[in-house]
Amino acid sequence: MERDYNRHVTGTRSASNKRSTGRRAGNSGTRDAILDAARDLFAQHGYEKTSVRAIASQAGVDPALIRHFFADKETLFAQTMGARTTIPERIATALNGDPSTIGERLADAYLQLWDDETTRPILVGLARSAMTSLRAQRMLAEALFTRIRADAPFPNPTDPRARGLALSGANLLGIAILRNVFEIPALTGIPHTELVALVAPHIQTYIDGSRSIDNSD
Repeated sequence: MERDYNRHVTGTRSASNKRSTGRRAGNSGTRDAILDAARDLFAQHGYEKTSVRAIASQAGVDPALIRHFFADKETLFAQTMGARTTIPERIATALNGDPSTIGERLADAYLQLWDDETTRPILVGLARSAMTSLRAQRMLAEALFTRIRADAPFPNPTDPRARGLALSGANLLGIAILRNVFEIPALTGIPHTELVALVAPHIQTYIDGSRSIDNSD
């Protein structure tokens, strides 16, 4: 009888151990693990070269869970950019404050993201993804700019200041890509503070010009 009891306990423990190993079950921690893995792999390999199976493997989950949480790779990419980067929050913070110095704050905040060793690899990887994939380009713009507009003091996309923000973003993104992706020597050699001083007046003009149009109506 005692041997039968011990056999029963041992068998129960073995079954329990088997259930506790292997791939991660579906919960909020699983979703976070998927987002973290997606962020790292999209940054390293770009959108097109990153597979759902590779993301699942790095996150330690079954690929079916990615479809459960995000439906497809496009949705995962968009949500990764929104939930795993600080771009929208930093830009929104720069947009709130004294309107006369918004150009300096915006240029400093955006370019600092590309100089920061913790965010630069992600941004470079995302920029490369956008350059090689029209789908990634569309989703990246939507994921980032939609959130920035939502957090900015002028969330309405028809607000003339939103046009100024779009022009500012185009200017800053172009500089960042030429400096950090193509590594143009004339730009890579400029210190951050000096680059901000050169760029800020142009960004201020975009925002001020849009405000002037708004006030003239």
